[in-house]
Amino acid sequence: MLFREREIAGVEALLFVADKPLTKERLAEILQLSSEDIAEILYDLKQRYAAPASGVTLIEVNEGYKLGTKPEMSAYIETLYHQPAQGLSGAALEVLAIIAYKQPVTRGEVDFIRGVQSDRSLGTLVEKGLVKDVGRKEGPGRPILYGTTEQFLIHFGLKSLEELPDLNFESMQEAALAEELSMGAGEFGQDNEDCE
Repeated sequence: MLFREREIAGVEALLFVADKPLTKERLAEILQLSSEDIAEILYDLKQRYAAPASGVTLIEVNEGYKLGTKPEMSAYIETLYHQPAQGLSGAALEVLAIIAYKQPVTRGEVDFIRGVQSDRSLGTLVEKGLVKDVGRKEGPGRPILYGTTEQFLIHFGLKSLEELPDLNFESMQEAALAEELSMGAGEFGQDNEDCE
């Protein structure tokens, strides 16, 4: 079906002003079109924005859509706001990875996995909107459970959490244990040599 420019412009305008990603169904409801029509319009917009001359792109997040700037435009945006992009510290990335893969998870569980306190890193992640309170764990003290946000998906260019790379915590723990044992065996071997 050929769409009038007005319908395409309507989808574009809604994606531009929405504060969170809009689903095909919500767009269809607002514009009084079918979900299939919206899917075609979104496909057309994605193709249009893929051109090198475009500074924006169509982003899919949790089965919703929004407009965003292309990563290669970041230098211009930083200049506009006179603020260089502030990355995350290694500790914050570590905490974020644990939350992303183990969510929902408490601060205490994150601390246990890391072996150090994570208050500051967790606070930074909440402040940046990458992590949020998703409820309370049953049990003593009912600690806060943390999970990732849609902003996390947008920030890392993911459509959903299923796109996270596979990670096998058990093999990582086995490797760490093997390393500890080999280090211990080396020290033990040295002691034996000293005894001879």
